[in-house]
Amino acid sequence: MASHLIDVTQLQTAIRQVVRGFGSHEAEVEAVAANLIEANLTGHDSHGIGMLPRYVEAYQQRGLVPNQHVRTVLDAGTLLRLDGGAGFGQVIGREAMELGIARALQHGSCIVALGNSHHLGRIGAWAEQATQAGLVSLHFVNVIARSIVAPYGGADARFGTNPFAAGIPLTGREPVILDFATSMMAQGKTRVAFNKGELVPPGCLLDDQGRPTREPRYAVNPPFGALLAFGEHKGYGLALVCELLGGALAAGMTQHSEDVTQRRVLNGMLTVLIDPAALADRAAFERETLAFIDWVKASPAREGFDTVRIAGEPERETRGQRTAHGVPVDAITWSEILDAAGKLGLDPAAVNAAVGPA
Repeated sequence: MASHLIDVTQLQTAIRQVVRGFGSHEAEVEAVAANLIEANLTGHDSHGIGMLPRYVEAYQQRGLVPNQHVRTVLDAGTLLRLDGGAGFGQVIGREAMELGIARALQHGSCIVALGNSHHLGRIGAWAEQATQAGLVSLHFVNVIARSIVAPYGGADARFGTNPFAAGIPLTGREPVILDFATSMMAQGKTRVAFNKGELVPPGCLLDDQGRPTREPRYAVNPPFGALLAFGEHKGYGLALVCELLGGALAAGMTQHSEDVTQRRVLNGMLTVLIDPAALADRAAFERETLAFIDWVKASPAREGFDTVRIAGEPERETRGQRTAHGVPVDAITWSEILDAAGKLGLDPAAVNAAVGPA
């Protein structure tokens, strides 16, 4: 299925229109639209504007509550327990990080346990927020939604894509931003592949009988199959840890339901924030970090590669390309967004007009 390029400014106008349909206040409109489009700009279309139809379904089931703000459940100084009230994760995540960042800058470190947030989107965004404040961050995230990932050795889905992220700041240089799902691929990428009429790579997916398949429909429409964890038992082990830390510990809620009717996507996130300057000599830390990064990047590229990259660089390269040339959106995804706008009582034609001719 062919994609067409949409100018970033035009896309922002259109997506803001859609988010206003939730009844969101203007600050929330801006936060949600900016976060979703930023995911597309960085190449993570799975967490971008294509999530809006799912958000609308969640909203209609009252599993997503607009205009919520993070609530402090426990304040123990360098230990915060927060509740998101099922609000837009683009708002809840930012507010949770703001609270944690302030404490880490004051005390040198902070642990933030966030629960009951609707979809937090691209977790790397929160690592970027921490590095902009000069902080190191670690993020363990669980997902409360339809199970879509099989345990190692299992034939059906038992948990979510359970992402992990980390951010490491460097003065005068771009930060290291590591952000990945613990599944072979993000669930949203199977939706993108399905909408484009493409197959997923081998070794990523099982069908509804537990057999290997490349057909993305088994992750999108019933009868459902299951994604596989990356690295076999290693990714599965990290996914389990994300469920226990982001879910059981941070959110007090883990995935153990067979209910496939709920469209909400709730996240729990355990975040560890560290101020390098409070722990050690910052200059020495950065000197050693840069020495290692330069050493790694000096490795000659092997056949099929142009250079060695550090986590975060591919996203920044894609952001530059898409900002300059437009964001690719396939026809089915755009049609689904327009249908979602209609469900919110908006005029799909007006939303479509905002991006100009295809």
